[in-house]
Amino acid sequence: MNNFAASLALSALATTAVAAEELRRPRVAPEAVYQVAPGLGQFTDGVLFSEVWVRDALKPRDRSLVTLAALIATGKTAEVGVHTARALDTGVTPVEIGEVITHLAFYSGWPNALSAVTEVQRVYVDRGIGPVDPSAAARIELNGAAEAARSATVTATVAPTVPELAELTNRVLFGDLWRRSELTARDRSLITITALIAIGQPEQLPFHANRAMDSGLTRDEVAETVAHLAFYAGWPRAFSAVPVLQRVFDSRAGAPAQAAAPAPGAPAASAGELKIVRAKDAPSVPGPAHYFTGSVRVSGNFKGDAPARVSGATVTFAPGARTAWHTHPLGQTLFIISGRGRVQKEGGPVEEVVPGDLVWIPPNVRHWHGASAKQAMSHLAVAEELDGKVVTWMEKVTDAKGLDE
Repeated sequence: MNNFAASLALSALATTAVAAEELRRPRVAPEAVYQVAPGLGQFTDGVLFSEVWVRDALKPRDRSLVTLAALIATGKTAEVGVHTARALDTGVTPVEIGEVITHLAFYSGWPNALSAVTEVQRVYVDRGIGPVDPSAAARIELNGAAEAARSATVTATVAPTVPELAELTNRVLFGDLWRRSELTARDRSLITITALIAIGQPEQLPFHANRAMDSGLTRDEVAETVAHLAFYAGWPRAFSAVPVLQRVFDSRAGAPAQAAAPAPGAPAASAGELKIVRAKDAPSVPGPAHYFTGSVRVSGNFKGDAPARVSGATVTFAPGARTAWHTHPLGQTLFIISGRGRVQKEGGPVEEVVPGDLVWIPPNVRHWHGASAKQAMSHLAVAEELDGKVVTWMEKVTDAKGLDE
Protein backbone atom coordinates (compact mmCIF):
# COMPACT_ATOMS: atom_id res chain seq x y z
CA MET A 1 0.00 0.00 0.00
CA ASN A 2 1.49 3.36 -1.02
CA ASN A 3 1.66 6.36 1.33
CA PHE A 4 -1.38 8.08 -0.22
CA ALA A 5 -3.55 4.98 0.17
CA ALA A 6 -2.34 4.50 3.73
CA SER A 7 -3.18 8.12 4.52
CA LEU A 8 -6.69 7.69 3.14
CA ALA A 9 -7.16 4.52 5.17
CA LEU A 10 -6.04 6.23 8.38
CA SER A 11 -8.31 9.18 7.67
CA ALA A 12 -11.26 6.86 7.09
CA LEU A 13 -10.52 5.02 10.35
CA ALA A 14 -10.33 8.31 12.26
CA THR A 15 -13.61 9.52 10.76
CA THR A 16 -15.24 6.19 11.63
CA ALA A 17 -13.92 6.42 15.21
CA VAL A 18 -15.29 9.97 15.64
CA ALA A 19 -18.64 8.92 14.21
CA ALA A 20 -18.75 5.90 16.53
CA GLU A 21 -17.95 8.12 19.53
CA GLU A 22 -20.75 10.53 18.59
CA LEU A 23 -23.17 7.61 18.32
CA ARG A 24 -22.19 6.35 21.79
CA ARG A 25 -22.55 9.81 23.32
CA PRO A 26 -26.06 10.44 24.69
CA ARG A 27 -27.85 13.26 22.91
CA VAL A 28 -29.35 16.02 24.98
CA ALA A 29 -29.80 18.65 22.30
CA PRO A 30 -33.10 18.25 20.41
CA GLU A 31 -32.94 17.13 16.79
CA ALA A 32 -34.09 20.60 15.73
CA VAL A 33 -30.80 22.00 17.09
CA TYR A 34 -28.80 19.71 14.83
CA GLN A 35 -30.98 20.63 11.85
CA VAL A 36 -30.66 24.39 12.39
CA ALA A 37 -27.31 24.82 14.20
CA PRO A 38 -25.35 21.55 14.08
CA GLY A 39 -22.35 23.18 15.75
CA LEU A 40 -24.51 24.14 18.71
CA GLY A 41 -25.70 20.55 18.93
CA GLN A 42 -22.14 19.26 18.95
CA PHE A 43 -21.02 21.68 21.65
CA THR A 44 -24.16 20.96 23.69
CA ASP A 45 -23.67 17.19 23.69
CA GLY A 46 -19.89 16.99 23.33
CA VAL A 47 -18.84 19.70 25.79
CA LEU A 48 -21.64 21.04 27.97
CA PHE A 49 -23.28 17.75 28.97
CA SER A 50 -20.48 15.25 28.29
CA GLU A 51 -17.75 17.32 29.94
CA VAL A 52 -18.94 20.28 32.05
CA TRP A 53 -21.94 18.65 33.72
CA VAL A 54 -19.90 15.60 34.79
CA ARG A 55 -16.99 17.51 36.35
CA ASP A 56 -16.51 16.71 40.03
CA ALA A 57 -15.83 20.30 41.10
CA LEU A 58 -19.60 20.81 41.57
CA LYS A 59 -22.07 18.09 42.44
CA PRO A 60 -24.89 17.52 39.90
CA ARG A 61 -27.35 18.92 42.45
CA ASP A 62 -25.36 22.16 42.75
CA ARG A 63 -25.10 22.45 38.96
CA SER A 64 -28.88 22.16 38.77
CA LEU A 65 -29.30 24.90 41.38
CA VAL A 66 -26.85 27.14 39.50
CA THR A 67 -28.50 26.49 36.14
CA LEU A 68 -32.03 27.06 37.41
CA ALA A 69 -30.95 30.25 39.19
CA ALA A 70 -29.28 31.58 36.03
CA LEU A 71 -32.30 30.80 33.85
CA ILE A 72 -34.78 32.36 36.28
CA ALA A 73 -32.63 35.43 36.98
CA THR A 74 -32.24 36.18 33.28
CA GLY A 75 -35.85 35.41 32.35
CA LYS A 76 -34.99 32.41 30.12
CA THR A 77 -38.22 30.64 31.01
CA ALA A 78 -38.29 28.39 27.91
CA GLU A 79 -35.54 26.24 29.48
CA VAL A 80 -36.81 26.34 33.08
CA GLY A 81 -39.05 23.28 32.70
CA VAL A 82 -36.29 21.07 31.29
CA HIS A 83 -33.91 22.01 34.07
CA THR A 84 -36.57 21.71 36.75
CA ALA A 85 -36.96 18.05 35.74
CA ARG A 86 -33.17 17.62 35.80
CA ALA A 87 -32.99 19.31 39.21
CA LEU A 88 -35.55 16.89 40.65
CA ASP A 89 -33.52 14.00 39.22
CA THR A 90 -30.30 15.30 40.82
CA GLY A 91 -31.84 15.60 44.30
CA VAL A 92 -33.24 19.13 44.50
CA THR A 93 -36.58 18.93 46.32
CA PRO A 94 -39.80 20.68 45.26
CA VAL A 95 -39.58 22.80 48.42
CA GLU A 96 -36.08 23.91 47.47
CA ILE A 97 -37.07 24.71 43.88
CA GLY A 98 -39.93 26.82 45.16
CA GLU A 99 -37.59 28.68 47.48
CA VAL A 100 -35.09 29.31 44.66
CA ILE A 101 -37.92 31.05 42.81
CA THR A 102 -38.92 33.00 45.93
CA HIS A 103 -35.36 34.10 46.65
CA LEU A 104 -34.73 35.21 43.07
CA ALA A 105 -37.86 37.36 43.08
CA PHE A 106 -35.85 39.71 45.28
CA TYR A 107 -32.65 39.54 43.23
CA SER A 108 -34.01 39.57 39.67
CA GLY A 109 -37.59 40.84 40.06
CA TRP A 110 -41.08 39.46 40.58
CA PRO A 111 -41.89 39.06 36.85
CA ASN A 112 -39.03 36.59 36.35
CA ALA A 113 -40.10 34.62 39.41
CA LEU A 114 -43.77 34.48 38.43
CA SER A 115 -42.89 33.40 34.90
CA ALA A 116 -40.80 30.57 36.33
CA VAL A 117 -43.71 29.37 38.48
CA THR A 118 -45.77 28.57 35.37
CA GLU A 119 -43.01 26.43 33.85
CA VAL A 120 -42.24 24.61 37.09
CA GLN A 121 -45.91 23.84 37.71
CA ARG A 122 -46.12 22.04 34.35
CA VAL A 123 -43.34 19.71 35.46
CA TYR A 124 -44.99 19.12 38.83
CA VAL A 125 -48.30 18.24 37.15
CA ASP A 126 -46.54 15.78 34.82
CA ARG A 127 -44.81 14.12 37.78
CA GLY A 128 -47.77 14.13 40.09
CA ILE A 129 -46.21 16.51 42.59
CA GLY A 130 -48.87 18.20 44.69
CA PRO A 131 -48.90 21.58 46.45
CA VAL A 132 -45.64 22.39 48.22
CA ASP A 133 -45.80 22.91 51.98
CA PRO A 134 -43.48 25.37 53.76
CA SER A 135 -40.60 23.92 55.75
CA ALA A 136 -41.24 23.20 59.41
CA ALA A 137 -37.54 23.49 60.31
CA ALA A 138 -36.33 26.21 62.65
CA ARG A 139 -35.36 29.51 61.08
CA ILE A 140 -31.68 30.03 60.27
CA GLU A 141 -29.68 32.07 62.77
CA LEU A 142 -27.36 34.51 61.01
CA ASN A 143 -24.06 35.71 62.46
CA GLY A 144 -25.02 38.51 64.84
CA ALA A 145 -21.88 40.63 64.47
CA ALA A 146 -21.86 40.34 60.67
CA GLU A 147 -25.54 41.23 60.47
CA ALA A 148 -25.08 44.23 62.74
CA ALA A 149 -22.28 45.51 60.48
CA ARG A 150 -24.30 44.87 57.34
CA SER A 151 -27.38 46.57 58.75
CA ALA A 152 -25.34 49.58 59.87
CA THR A 153 -23.83 49.90 56.39
CA VAL A 154 -27.28 49.84 54.76
CA THR A 155 -28.57 52.39 57.24
CA ALA A 156 -25.59 54.69 56.67
CA THR A 157 -25.39 54.43 52.88
CA VAL A 158 -28.95 53.77 51.67
CA ALA A 159 -31.29 55.23 54.26
CA PRO A 160 -30.32 58.90 53.74
CA THR A 161 -31.38 58.68 50.08
CA VAL A 162 -34.03 55.93 49.95
CA PRO A 163 -35.13 55.20 53.53
CA GLU A 164 -37.89 52.79 52.52
CA LEU A 165 -35.43 50.61 50.59
CA ALA A 166 -33.08 50.51 53.57
CA GLU A 167 -35.93 49.54 55.89
CA LEU A 168 -37.15 46.78 53.56
CA THR A 169 -33.61 45.50 53.08
CA ASN A 170 -33.00 45.12 56.79
CA ARG A 171 -36.46 43.94 57.80
CA VAL A 172 -37.60 41.79 54.85
CA LEU A 173 -34.63 40.78 52.72
CA PHE A 174 -32.18 39.92 55.48
CA GLY A 175 -34.53 39.90 58.46
CA ASP A 176 -36.91 37.38 56.86
CA LEU A 177 -35.93 35.90 53.48
CA TRP A 178 -32.33 35.02 54.37
CA ARG A 179 -33.50 33.32 57.57
CA ARG A 180 -36.00 30.97 55.90
CA SER A 181 -35.08 27.30 56.32
CA GLU A 182 -36.37 26.12 52.93
CA LEU A 183 -32.80 26.55 51.66
CA THR A 184 -29.55 26.19 53.58
CA ALA A 185 -27.45 29.32 54.02
CA ARG A 186 -24.88 27.79 51.65
CA ASP A 187 -27.40 27.13 48.89
CA ARG A 188 -28.99 30.55 49.30
CA SER A 189 -25.59 32.17 48.84
CA LEU A 190 -24.83 29.91 45.87
CA ILE A 191 -27.92 31.01 43.95
CA THR A 192 -27.34 34.65 44.92
CA ILE A 193 -23.82 34.83 43.49
CA THR A 194 -25.14 32.93 40.45
CA ALA A 195 -27.84 35.53 39.89
CA LEU A 196 -25.45 38.47 40.37
CA ILE A 197 -23.06 37.08 37.75
CA ALA A 198 -25.87 36.11 35.37
CA ILE A 199 -27.47 39.57 35.41
CA GLY A 200 -24.14 41.37 35.16
CA GLN A 201 -23.81 42.81 38.68
CA PRO A 202 -20.30 41.69 39.72
CA GLU A 203 -19.77 44.76 41.92
CA GLN A 204 -22.04 43.15 44.54
CA LEU A 205 -20.11 39.87 44.52
CA PRO A 206 -17.59 40.58 47.32
CA PHE A 207 -20.18 40.65 50.10
CA HIS A 208 -22.06 37.59 48.85
CA ALA A 209 -18.98 35.57 47.86
CA ASN A 210 -17.58 36.06 51.38
CA ARG A 211 -20.93 35.12 52.87
CA ALA A 212 -21.08 32.02 50.64
CA MET A 213 -17.65 30.80 51.74
CA ASP A 214 -18.43 31.60 55.37
CA SER A 215 -21.46 29.32 54.94
CA GLY A 216 -19.46 26.37 53.59
CA LEU A 217 -19.10 26.95 49.84
CA THR A 218 -15.47 26.29 48.92
CA ARG A 219 -13.25 28.47 46.76
CA ASP A 220 -13.11 25.69 44.14
CA GLU A 221 -16.90 25.48 44.09
CA VAL A 222 -17.18 29.25 43.58
CA ALA A 223 -14.67 29.05 40.72
CA GLU A 224 -16.49 26.13 39.11
CA THR A 225 -19.78 28.03 39.39
CA VAL A 226 -18.29 30.78 37.24
CA ALA A 227 -17.04 28.25 34.67
CA HIS A 228 -20.48 26.62 34.55
CA LEU A 229 -22.18 29.98 34.15
CA ALA A 230 -20.10 30.80 31.08
CA PHE A 231 -22.42 28.43 29.21
CA TYR A 232 -25.66 29.75 30.72
CA ALA A 233 -24.96 33.49 31.10
CA GLY A 234 -22.26 33.93 28.47
CA TRP A 235 -18.49 34.28 28.52
CA PRO A 236 -18.45 38.10 28.96
CA ARG A 237 -20.37 37.95 32.25
CA ALA A 238 -18.27 35.05 33.52
CA PHE A 239 -15.08 36.96 32.68
CA SER A 240 -16.39 40.12 34.37
CA ALA A 241 -16.74 38.17 37.62
CA VAL A 242 -13.15 36.88 37.60
CA PRO A 243 -11.23 39.99 38.79
CA VAL A 244 -13.83 40.68 41.48
CA LEU A 245 -13.64 37.13 42.84
CA GLN A 246 -9.84 37.17 42.63
CA ARG A 247 -9.78 40.10 45.05
CA VAL A 248 -12.11 38.20 47.38
CA PHE A 249 -9.91 35.09 47.24
CA ASP A 250 -6.77 37.17 47.84
CA SER A 251 -8.41 38.96 50.75
CA ARG A 252 -9.42 35.71 52.43
CA ALA A 253 -5.99 34.21 51.85
CA GLY A 254 -4.23 37.32 53.14
CA ALA A 255 -2.32 37.65 49.84
CA PRO A 256 -1.53 40.90 48.01
CA ALA A 257 -4.31 41.92 45.63
CA GLN A 258 -3.98 40.38 42.16
CA ALA A 259 -1.05 38.24 43.25
CA ALA A 260 -1.52 34.50 43.74
CA ALA A 261 1.96 34.07 45.28
CA PRO A 262 4.83 36.23 46.58
CA ALA A 263 6.92 37.89 43.90
CA PRO A 264 9.94 35.82 42.83
CA GLY A 265 12.78 36.40 45.24
CA ALA A 266 10.61 38.06 47.88
CA PRO A 267 11.33 36.77 51.39
CA ALA A 268 8.64 34.93 53.28
CA ALA A 269 7.47 36.72 56.41
CA SER A 270 6.81 34.92 59.66
CA ALA A 271 4.66 36.26 62.46
CA GLY A 272 6.00 39.49 63.91
CA GLU A 273 8.60 40.06 61.19
CA LEU A 274 8.89 42.78 58.59
CA LYS A 275 7.95 41.84 55.04
CA ILE A 276 9.73 43.69 52.25
CA VAL A 277 8.86 43.33 48.58
CA ARG A 278 11.65 44.97 46.62
CA ALA A 279 10.71 47.36 43.84
CA LYS A 280 12.59 45.24 41.29
CA ASP A 281 10.48 42.22 42.25
CA ALA A 282 7.08 43.92 42.34
CA PRO A 283 5.02 42.98 39.29
CA SER A 284 3.43 45.69 37.16
CA VAL A 285 0.16 44.68 35.54
CA PRO A 286 -2.30 46.49 33.26
CA GLY A 287 -5.30 48.08 34.94
CA PRO A 288 -8.41 46.00 34.06
CA ALA A 289 -10.17 47.48 31.02
CA HIS A 290 -13.52 47.16 32.80
CA TYR A 291 -12.44 49.72 35.41
CA PHE A 292 -10.11 52.09 33.54
CA THR A 293 -10.06 54.20 30.38
CA GLY A 294 -6.70 54.47 28.60
CA SER A 295 -3.35 52.94 29.48
CA VAL A 296 -2.98 52.25 33.21
CA ARG A 297 -0.38 50.17 35.09
CA VAL A 298 -0.78 48.87 38.64
CA SER A 299 2.27 47.91 40.71
CA GLY A 300 3.32 47.43 44.29
CA ASN A 301 0.02 45.86 45.35
CA PHE A 302 -0.01 45.31 49.09
CA LYS A 303 -2.30 44.09 51.80
CA GLY A 304 -1.37 43.65 55.41
CA ASP A 305 -1.74 40.22 56.98
CA ALA A 306 -4.86 39.67 59.11
CA PRO A 307 -6.20 41.37 61.12
CA ALA A 308 -5.03 44.33 59.02
CA ARG A 309 -7.70 45.59 56.58
CA VAL A 310 -5.66 48.19 54.69
CA SER A 311 -4.56 47.57 51.11
CA GLY A 312 -3.28 49.65 48.27
CA ALA A 313 -1.12 49.96 45.17
CA THR A 314 0.81 52.39 43.03
CA VAL A 315 -1.17 53.29 39.92
CA THR A 316 0.35 55.01 36.89
CA PHE A 317 -1.93 56.68 34.34
CA ALA A 318 -0.85 57.58 30.81
CA PRO A 319 -1.98 61.04 29.61
CA GLY A 320 -5.78 61.09 29.46
CA ALA A 321 -6.18 57.77 31.28
CA ARG A 322 -8.54 57.57 34.24
CA THR A 323 -10.60 55.29 36.47
CA ALA A 324 -14.28 54.56 36.06
CA TRP A 325 -16.71 56.04 38.58
CA HIS A 326 -16.39 54.15 41.86
CA THR A 327 -16.85 54.30 45.62
CA HIS A 328 -15.02 52.89 48.67
CA PRO A 329 -16.96 51.64 51.72
CA LEU A 330 -14.47 53.18 54.17
CA GLY A 331 -12.99 55.87 51.94
CA GLN A 332 -9.65 56.17 50.12
CA THR A 333 -6.44 58.19 50.39
CA LEU A 334 -4.40 59.17 47.32
CA PHE A 335 -0.80 60.44 47.51
CA ILE A 336 0.32 62.01 44.24
CA ILE A 337 3.84 60.79 43.38
CA SER A 338 4.54 62.32 39.97
CA GLY A 339 3.01 64.09 37.00
CA ARG A 340 -0.23 66.01 36.89
CA GLY A 341 -3.63 64.54 37.59
CA ARG A 342 -7.34 65.10 37.93
CA VAL A 343 -9.85 64.02 40.59
CA GLN A 344 -13.57 64.69 40.83
CA LYS A 345 -16.41 63.70 43.09
CA GLU A 346 -19.84 63.46 41.53
CA GLY A 347 -21.42 66.90 41.35
CA GLY A 348 -18.18 68.69 42.16
CA PRO A 349 -15.55 70.39 40.02
CA VAL A 350 -12.60 68.58 38.42
CA GLU A 351 -9.63 69.30 40.70
CA GLU A 352 -6.00 69.34 39.56
CA VAL A 353 -3.48 67.42 41.70
CA VAL A 354 0.33 67.54 41.59
CA PRO A 355 3.19 65.70 43.34
CA GLY A 356 3.01 65.91 47.11
CA ASP A 357 -0.76 66.47 47.18
CA LEU A 358 -2.88 64.23 49.39
CA VAL A 359 -6.50 63.49 48.45
CA TRP A 360 -9.02 62.00 50.88
CA ILE A 361 -12.21 60.55 49.39
CA PRO A 362 -14.89 59.96 52.08
CA PRO A 363 -16.76 56.64 52.34
CA ASN A 364 -19.28 55.88 49.59
CA VAL A 365 -18.58 59.11 47.68
CA ARG A 366 -18.84 58.48 43.95
CA HIS A 367 -15.68 59.75 42.24
CA TRP A 368 -12.95 59.21 39.63
CA HIS A 369 -9.27 60.10 39.27
CA GLY A 370 -6.61 59.94 36.59
CA ALA A 371 -4.00 61.82 34.57
CA SER A 372 -4.35 65.17 32.87
CA ALA A 373 -4.94 65.19 29.15
CA LYS A 374 -1.30 65.97 28.29
CA GLN A 375 0.74 64.62 31.20
CA ALA A 376 0.96 61.23 32.93
CA MET A 377 0.36 60.85 36.66
CA SER A 378 1.25 58.28 39.33
CA HIS A 379 -0.32 58.01 42.76
CA LEU A 380 -0.28 55.69 45.74
CA ALA A 381 -3.84 54.63 46.58
CA VAL A 382 -4.71 53.27 50.02
CA ALA A 383 -8.12 52.01 51.20
CA GLU A 384 -9.58 49.90 53.98
CA GLU A 385 -11.90 46.98 53.38
CA LEU A 386 -15.32 46.42 54.92
CA ASP A 387 -16.67 42.84 54.94
CA GLY A 388 -13.98 41.92 52.43
CA LYS A 389 -14.93 44.74 50.06
CA VAL A 390 -12.61 47.61 49.16
CA VAL A 391 -14.24 49.19 46.11
CA THR A 392 -17.49 49.23 44.13
CA TRP A 393 -16.92 49.89 40.44
CA MET A 394 -19.50 51.63 38.27
CA GLU A 395 -19.73 52.92 34.69
CA LYS A 396 -16.86 54.58 32.88
CA VAL A 397 -16.45 58.36 32.96
CA THR A 398 -17.62 59.94 29.72
CA ASP A 399 -19.40 63.14 30.65
CA ALA A 400 -17.30 64.82 33.33
CA LYS A 401 -16.21 68.37 32.56
CA GLY A 402 -12.51 69.03 32.38
CA LEU A 403 -11.48 65.66 30.90
CA ASP A 404 -9.68 67.27 27.96
CA GLU A 405 -8.10 70.17 29.79
